[in-house]
Amino acid sequence: MSEATTFPAPATDLVVLLLGAGGREHALAFKLAQSARVKRVLVAPGNGGTALMGGKVGNVQVAWGGSAGYVGVTAWAQANAVDFVVPGPEQPLVDGAELAFRKAGIPVFGPSPAAALLEGSKTLSKAFMARHSIPTAAFRNFSLSQYAEAVAYIESAPFASGRCVIKASGLAAGKGVLIPETTVEALAALKSVMVDKAFGDAGDEVVIEEFLTGPEISVLAFSDGYTVLPMPAAQDHKRIGEGDTGLNTGGMGAYAPAPVATAEVMERVVKDVLEPTIRGMRQDGHPFVGMLFTGFMLTADGPKTLEYNVRFGDPETQALMLLLDDETDLAEVMLACVERRLDSVRLGYREGYAVSVVLASEGYPGSYPKGVQMTINPEQPEGVHVFHAGTTIKDGTGVTDGGRVLAVCASAPTLRAAVDLAYAGVERVDFAGKTFRRDIAYRALAAEEPSAPAAEPVGLTYAAAGVSVDAGNALVEAIKPVVKATRRPGADGNIGGFGGAFDLAAAGFRDPVLVSGTDGVGTKLRVALSYGKHSTVGIDLVAMSVNDLIVQGAEPLYFLDYYACSKLEVAVAADVITGIAEGCLQAGCALIGGETAEMPGMYHADDYDLAGFAVGAVERNLILPTPDMTAGDVLIALPSSGPHSNGYSLIRKIVTLSGLTLDSAAPWEPGQTVGDALLTPTKIYIKPLLPGIRAALFKGMSHITGGGFTENIPRIFADHPGLGVTLDLTAWQLPPVWTWLMRTGNVAPAEMARTFNCGVGMVIVVAHDKVDAALASVREAGEPDAFVIGKVTNTPGVAYTGMETWA
Repeated sequence: MSEATTFPAPATDLVVLLLGAGGREHALAFKLAQSARVKRVLVAPGNGGTALMGGKVGNVQVAWGGSAGYVGVTAWAQANAVDFVVPGPEQPLVDGAELAFRKAGIPVFGPSPAAALLEGSKTLSKAFMARHSIPTAAFRNFSLSQYAEAVAYIESAPFASGRCVIKASGLAAGKGVLIPETTVEALAALKSVMVDKAFGDAGDEVVIEEFLTGPEISVLAFSDGYTVLPMPAAQDHKRIGEGDTGLNTGGMGAYAPAPVATAEVMERVVKDVLEPTIRGMRQDGHPFVGMLFTGFMLTADGPKTLEYNVRFGDPETQALMLLLDDETDLAEVMLACVERRLDSVRLGYREGYAVSVVLASEGYPGSYPKGVQMTINPEQPEGVHVFHAGTTIKDGTGVTDGGRVLAVCASAPTLRAAVDLAYAGVERVDFAGKTFRRDIAYRALAAEEPSAPAAEPVGLTYAAAGVSVDAGNALVEAIKPVVKATRRPGADGNIGGFGGAFDLAAAGFRDPVLVSGTDGVGTKLRVALSYGKHSTVGIDLVAMSVNDLIVQGAEPLYFLDYYACSKLEVAVAADVITGIAEGCLQAGCALIGGETAEMPGMYHADDYDLAGFAVGAVERNLILPTPDMTAGDVLIALPSSGPHSNGYSLIRKIVTLSGLTLDSAAPWEPGQTVGDALLTPTKIYIKPLLPGIRAALFKGMSHITGGGFTENIPRIFADHPGLGVTLDLTAWQLPPVWTWLMRTGNVAPAEMARTFNCGVGMVIVVAHDKVDAALASVREAGEPDAFVIGKVTNTPGVAYTGMETWA
């Protein structure tokens, strides 16, 4: 009886060729050798550590890269039955190693030469980020022939922080990023890169980008061109000296997982950057296969991409290899990437943390000696591993052979225990001139460990906890006059009590129904914070709530605000609340109270947050929407003043990727900066609409907020599920801000219509025979540009005509 047909068993005698000679390669060889599928790991050329590993691992001397190219090494690999190639450094990948081995029939864990340009060209990678809406610092690229333009750009102080970063576009051994502190230093840095050729041809193109602040993290992620699986985020230490001082290096240590990379941060990293990157590479025709190593700055606006690398990081890899659990087969994961089946394998991690501490030669990152004899105690503490980097074996003895010599690594259940173990291992290594940092992971440890108690107990006060009662009192006194100006029948306009009261009878209501609403300003607030202009967001706060009341026919009666901050700056808060009072005046409602919450440690630096609460009333017989809405009713539109307070997450991303700053001239609004234009307050529609409501001219209304026409207009028909609308997009000229955002951000017209107000802030449903009266009412009450935008139909949802005119 014949046996059943089955799939062939996976090969278990793989010969892996690992290209490189650093600590990263020693750590990769360490983990690859644990694979049940791997027979041999050949490291070319390897180092003293890989030479001494024994077992499956051995060094081989075969030339590759540079003048040797890849013809010889591919022939050697074929002759020696190599099954799989893992390039360690970036240079062979950028130089085309993947293509050379692929042509020889040997798969490679790494991207194609084209995909490797994500690291090989910073100008290309920044343009890629802009094209695919991946969050990054504002920037401009300059070629060698544009040196004068680059100088002028720096002198124009294009960034709000007053600082910029200069990046050589090409490969510069991790040292091509300069961070000047002044314009003079920036010009000198630019000259050193482009004129003096400090980094050779790598400086023929440069990126000048915005200086960002915040914690940095490194995220290494496996990809097969479709799926992307990140490893735990790491933090490395680039500077040679404690406290991140001194010259930049290739990295003096790392730890993972970084506590600052919370689950929320990692979710944004994946959704906002990693997945769009892999999708974008595929869309651009260069699927990314291999290790995508991305540097991030965790800004107040969320994670922003600093740069891409297309290989394992060093010294991050040494720590991360210790976190992979025993069931995770690194060779299998790498093969799954190459075979486009990454979703079929398991990546598992040990509980706890891993730390790497780099031991460098004396003089590094400058000139340093080689051939210095090393002594490494073989009796290391449990959990400690020593990975070699710049070492070799001479006359049977290990000696130094590079700037970064060793990485002493350790894993443990807690970060403190892992750090202590690693430094215990450092003490068991000795060579003349041994240089290392004694503060690896210091930021994370400082954040998790309480400071020492005071020598003597002291009497604490609220002020000592960071809350200023005096500032709160000063704010109340500062805003009393503007609050009093909002008085109206039913409210006295006084503040400072425990609550605010409103007399409905005094306001003239007979059979009222109360309507309430609450809202915020969204990420428009981030624009105000970054630009330093706080006088208009209060108007936005009022507008977002009262416009929601008026669509139900309700006249806004009173408003309350909530202002929260870490430290109360009276002048800023007074600006905001003055804006709130102005919004209340426009809406005809009283500002009867609010809460100012000073909460040290709850907000970042000078950030604050806002919420607003509005209450209105409508006579029972005038409640909107009315039950008689029907197909054939007409839609009237009231123009918006701009983006109002919605869609700012996308707007800010488009502005950033365009290279503009908030201080730049607004391309869509001559005579205004981007910041001023984006902070144009939301239009308040109360006074233009109340006369028509009282005259029963309207059947329903929709406030066009986040979700645009597509999401907001159907809300009118909650009790009429069979109704929908058709909008004529040729009925008005799309305002310049919307055409600029659409074209600059490559936003599809349909996406515009379901995200932004596109120039229309309010839509009114009126009977066909009342169109003229309704238009006359709103025009006479202050909306002279009201126009007919469409009609009600018997088809649910929102249909569009003329959308092709927006393309």
